[in-house]
Amino acid sequence: MSAVVRAAVCAMALAGTTVLASSPPAWADIVPGGEGTGSETQVNGDKGDQSVSATAGAVVYNRSKNGSGASVGPVAAATNWTPPACYYAPKYTPEQLQKVKEPVWEAESTGYQWDATQRDRYVNGKPYKDFNKEKAGEGYWWDSYVTPGREGDPGALDCKEEIFWVDTGDDPPADIPQAITPEVLAQLAYAEIRVPTTEVELRPAEATKVNLPTWAWLDATDFKPVSVTASVPLLQVEATTTAEPVSVKIDPGTADAQTYPASGVCEVANGRIGEPYANGKADETPPCGVKYLRSSGDASYQLKATVTWKIHWTGTGVAGEQPLPDGDFGGEQDVVVQEIQAVNR
Repeated sequence: MSAVVRAAVCAMALAGTTVLASSPPAWADIVPGGEGTGSETQVNGDKGDQSVSATAGAVVYNRSKNGSGASVGPVAAATNWTPPACYYAPKYTPEQLQKVKEPVWEAESTGYQWDATQRDRYVNGKPYKDFNKEKAGEGYWWDSYVTPGREGDPGALDCKEEIFWVDTGDDPPADIPQAITPEVLAQLAYAEIRVPTTEVELRPAEATKVNLPTWAWLDATDFKPVSVTASVPLLQVEATTTAEPVSVKIDPGTADAQTYPASGVCEVANGRIGEPYANGKADETPPCGVKYLRSSGDASYQLKATVTWKIHWTGTGVAGEQPLPDGDFGGEQDVVVQEIQAVNR
């Protein structure tokens, strides 16, 4: 039986295990199959109608220091790296796994051979016996979770390992790279980072003139470090991923322009990117900006500003900051460029 079919069967078996929360979700002290209070869990349930899957017990996110508001979005890694689309974490006690597996076998919908192989694995001692009930309270059955928002991603099908047991206090198997560790938690938190849309302040603001330097800068109150913490309370492990703005790249939207600096990359200096224009600086060269060499006519140029965020993480048992791939997030804005009108007397 394929991994996709097995996942579908298990999903049907779990459909009857949903519990309802009587108040807006806030969960902690979470165990597989239990309820609790705390910040938030990523579980197989729909929080929109306040339903929470009974398999709660995986990853909890604290977004209190994340970017917020209508104009925020996720960073995209500057390389082809992406956070994992699926992962493994505790999901069942021995009794809970029995309640999931046995109805599937009794339905005989998955075929004798597959059912027999499953019974051997979890009941008949090859390698587990009687769902590991003799170890109840000493560990949990780990299963795969799909990272929220990545359900249609081909990588969501990468977690094909059979449900496996991990004793409390033991590390998950080293040959399963998606098994929850502080580093995997950091990668999952990376996907939850939200940063402000990049719209730079420009002076002149309404319309600039041909051959007139236009100053550009970012609001320092918006562009500051943000972070998300991901944890598994059941395992007492966590990781915090932090993104800090380090530069903005200005693309004028036309080849008929000159950027300041020439690279178009404005680095963070003195806690800000670029420098606000002040009266009396009209004849100065801006530290960050652009000079258009041709009018935009009856239209406008699409200036794009892309902020690069340096991203790192810290976590349980880890000494010092650990790097993650830099992230980019940008936005476009209209810039009207007019010819300087000469006045003849």
